[in-house]
Amino acid sequence: MRILVVEDEQSLAESLRQGLSAEGHHVELARDGHRGLELALTGGPYDVVLLDLMLPGPGGAAICTRMRALADPTPVLMLTAKDGEHDEADGLDAGADDYLTKPFSFVVLNARLRALARRAAAPEPTVLQAGDLVLDPQDRRCRRGPHDIELTARELGVLACLMERPGRAVAKQDILDEVWDAPHGIDPNIVEVYVSSLRKKIDAPFGRRSILTVHGTGYRMAPDGG
Repeated sequence: MRILVVEDEQSLAESLRQGLSAEGHHVELARDGHRGLELALTGGPYDVVLLDLMLPGPGGAAICTRMRALADPTPVLMLTAKDGEHDEADGLDAGADDYLTKPFSFVVLNARLRALARRAAAPEPTVLQAGDLVLDPQDRRCRRGPHDIELTARELGVLACLMERPGRAVAKQDILDEVWDAPHGIDPNIVEVYVSSLRKKIDAPFGRRSILTVHGTGYRMAPDGG
């Protein structure tokens, strides 16, 4: 894979470069947000971009937001020393596909990168629909009526998991097992962050309630799309 790493902590950046290169990946490194943004927009195509959330110059969220504004679908894995659901939500809202809190295991990082690359490359042939909510996993496109909705790869996976089972309660753990390639050790409550992000994109702007909470279980997709 061709990977862009945007990380200002010198020891970590070098460790990532060496470790990923040893795995056979081609790694390009940026040490600040300005260079990271330049490479992200003009140095590609990349298979995956690793973005530190806190950077000199534009931060990881700003870089990711700019990429998505230009319709760049490159999978983004956000790295941060922060911990907490609000920081994770900020990264997801900016368009990141996944989120990893420092310190992290290199084995887990590699698994996440492989999962993102597979998810970006593997087509899903079935177009899913619930009322006027339409999801085309193959083209990574979602729309509500005539309005296109930009989703990250992880949001797309969670939404597809629910839309494939209209009207049925889907447990958080089942969503985690299906959408995350390495779900072991991940708190199933992380699904709440992605569902919250989806609701802000596919429901709130249109006055709908398509993703319903099933207390004690998980979530259910309204067959009529809310």
